[in-house]
Formats: sequence, C-alpha cells, structure tokens
Amino acid sequence: MNAQPLLNRIAAALAEHRLEAIMIGNAAAALHGAPVTTLDIDFMFRKTTANMKKLKAIARMLQADILRPYYPVSELFRLTNEDQGLQLDFMARLHGIRSFEGLRARATRMKFGNHELLIADLADIIKSKRATGRKRDLAVLEILERTLEEEKRQEEK
Repeated sequence: MNAQPLLNRIAAALAEHRLEAIMIGNAAAALHGAPVTTLDIDFMFRKTTANMKKLKAIARMLQADILRPYYPVSELFRLTNEDQGLQLDFMARLHGIRSFEGLRARATRMKFGNHELLIADLADIIKSKRATGRKRDLAVLEILERTLEEEKRQEEK
C-alpha cells in the first residue's frame, strides 16, 4: 500500500486548519527508513481550546469521527473513518518526551503534496517507545536503533 495519497490529505488538512502536530510512532519511523509497519498514524499536539476546534474541523474534512478510547485517563484523541481505513491518533502527552517545543525543535519537515508534515526525530521516537514500555514498542527498538545508526553514518558522509 502506498501511503502517499493519505499523507498528502493529512498534510493538507493540518495546513488548512493550521494545526501544528508532529508525526511520531512507527509511521514516522518508517519515513526515516525503518522497516516497520503500522495501521495508524500518531501525532503529538498541544491540547488547547483552539487546537481542539481545529481537530474537530480536520475530522469533518476527513469525514472522520473523534473517539476518546481511554477516556478519562488519557490525552488521546482518535480520528477514525472505517470506510477509508483511517486512524489518526493525536496525543497531548507522550512518554519520554518532556515538551512539545523540544520535540518540534528536533523534528524534520517533509513535503507531502503542496504541504509539509513535521516528523519526529528518530531518537525521540526511540526514547518514547522505550519509556512507554509496551511489548509491541519494545519489539521494534532494535530495528529503530539500527536505522538511527545508519542515519548517523549517512550524515557523516
């Protein structure tokens, strides 16, 4: 499956509604070249009243529902459209990451269509997965660490 059309739509929706969000998780790791797969796309964002309105507008634009699967203990907002196979998770807090601003400062901008997405640094993705400690996150750490080492070798050239 080619995720390019979906990423183009997501980038356009975030840009149109001016929601600053940083892609994290396996989808972001895959964009760094890690051989991992995922069925959802995770983002970190700042949970403010204005950003919640933007998130609702994005959900309407993508014809998605907003769910709170772990309410009230979680700061997770899940946008889903089952017909399109769409699942976007927006998190206000991320294990192992101190601040949105720090994550943003280390992130990379990647172009999708006419817009850009912020992609978390692979070292931050690894740090978050390690801090979360779930078996499925720990299972990919070795792959992500090898990919990070390869990224560093490529930068040195």
